[in-house]
Amino acid sequence: MGDVLVFVDHVGGVVRKPSLELLTIARRLGEPVAVVLGVGASAAAGVLGEHGAVRVLVNEGAEFAQYSVVPKVDALEAAAGVVSPVAVLVPTSGEGKEVAARLALRLGSGLITDAVDVVAGDGGPVATQSVFAASFTTRSRVTSGVPVITVKPNAAPVEAVAAGGVVEELVVEFGALARGTRVVSRTPRESTGRPDLTEAAVVVSGGRGVNGAENFVVIEALADALGAAVGASRAAVDAGWYPHANQVGQTGKSVSPQLYVAAGISGAIQHRAGMQTSKTIVAVNKDPEAPIFELVDFGVVGDLFSVVPQLTEEVTARKG
Repeated sequence: MGDVLVFVDHVGGVVRKPSLELLTIARRLGEPVAVVLGVGASAAAGVLGEHGAVRVLVNEGAEFAQYSVVPKVDALEAAAGVVSPVAVLVPTSGEGKEVAARLALRLGSGLITDAVDVVAGDGGPVATQSVFAASFTTRSRVTSGVPVITVKPNAAPVEAVAAGGVVEELVVEFGALARGTRVVSRTPRESTGRPDLTEAAVVVSGGRGVNGAENFVVIEALADALGAAVGASRAAVDAGWYPHANQVGQTGKSVSPQLYVAAGISGAIQHRAGMQTSKTIVAVNKDPEAPIFELVDFGVVGDLFSVVPQLTEEVTARKG
């Protein structure tokens, strides 16, 4: 088996969970080689080695923070030249998909985005995707060049596997376009203390049935009891009850947690497109004909203001 490049998403050397999941997937395909860029990159090497990376290619150049996207593509192209990988794995995100698309173009390779699983196949890695608003599941592979695949969070478990984790400096020659778009300011996201919505293993979402911004405390209480992220339907966001950053759906964020709890959400196709790949889906709705019940693993027909607080109490009691 050959080497598999894994593009690592980190914050100041703290590796984000989806990148550790990619190392699990990479081990199915070959020998994981992690690529870490920017300030704090060297600090990430230890945890990457503990999760299966046999080599860690590092470049802490200031360009990765000062300029948008292209320097990272330059670095991944350089890493591909050093490693000659059998595949390149990138975390699915807005930036991740742009990096992957530009890299595939430079390498003359095929691109697969938003995979929910990747396994080894006779002709190369086989990626599973949910398409057409999650109405169908497809399995496909790249037939030309080095497969470049972006993978959604929660597609694989994080597994601690000791490996070499040998740190090597990655030499990058930045192209003429690398400094074309400068980042002039940043606004830190206000922390809620809850997991990031797209990375969370558990998500609790509220919809039209919550009936007001002040009532989202019921959703938040259950989320906090479960250690979950809070989501919202488009109807709740459009009504101004919850921030757009928390919207789950086709025009919001796509999530694929181990557990998704939908409270007061009817289950319109727009919402289903953003959460239908969740491993286990639980819905609470007082309308027994709500479309959400067509795809759930467990459904409760009842008033969320009665059901959800009881669930929160039970979860809290069992944790205690």
